[in-house]
Amino acid sequence: MEKHKIIDAHCHIYPDKIAQKASAHTGDFYNISPLLDGKISTLLEHGEKAGIEHFVVQSVATTPCQVSSINNFIADSVAQSNGKFTGLGTLHPDSDDIEADVNELIGLGLNGVKLHPDIQQFKIDDYRMLKIYELCEGRLPILMHTGDSRFDYSNPNRMKPILDIYTDLTVIGAHLGGWSMWEEATENLCKYKNFYVDCSSSLYALTPEKAKELIMAYGTKRVLFGTDYPLWEPEAETARFMQLELSEYEREDILYNNAAKIFNIE
Repeated sequence: MEKHKIIDAHCHIYPDKIAQKASAHTGDFYNISPLLDGKISTLLEHGEKAGIEHFVVQSVATTPCQVSSINNFIADSVAQSNGKFTGLGTLHPDSDDIEADVNELIGLGLNGVKLHPDIQQFKIDDYRMLKIYELCEGRLPILMHTGDSRFDYSNPNRMKPILDIYTDLTVIGAHLGGWSMWEEATENLCKYKNFYVDCSSSLYALTPEKAKELIMAYGTKRVLFGTDYPLWEPEAETARFMQLELSEYEREDILYNNAAKIFNIE
């Protein structure tokens, strides 16, 4: 099989001194034991073994006061990555000055926004989020955690009205559009042309046949490859993806072209 260029479009990184604790906290939230530690060096080591050449890195602010420090950490990590990283910033709906946060994020050279409704505890269609969508529409793609059958923050019923209103807002729904509720998400969201998905934290729970079925519902031009590092090992996630019966052109789009286009990766 032809060797493909690969972008991992969903990687969480943390400063070394808190990486293991932060990774464990996320794992506890999902009752999943992270397989790796969240350090940049570990991501690069395992990414190289998996044949991944570029990484979209991110972290999530759980309080407004974390926004600027996280965005500066991500920007610094990108600057020191020797061209291997593209960075997404974070925002928080309770910030006193969301517009200033967006302007700082853009000024730092970050290429999009990562939001996590369940961890940040906002509903996707909460009125507090509308300012963020207005400021990002047509400017910054949003990688949004989507789906959790335990809660009602990020499920398809919350995403639909936003996609209806903000038609020029590019949203990437993580985890094939709805973690733990994949079929419901696909049924409700695949029609929206401004809605993309990544396959992170999904292939472990789906048969290759079901995963392909969901991917084809969106179309391979609207699916990105992602590992959700550090929850999963890049090597294993890449191997799972390669089990899917896709053409070489379809693999190329999912593994590289789609993320390169959305996040402006050269």
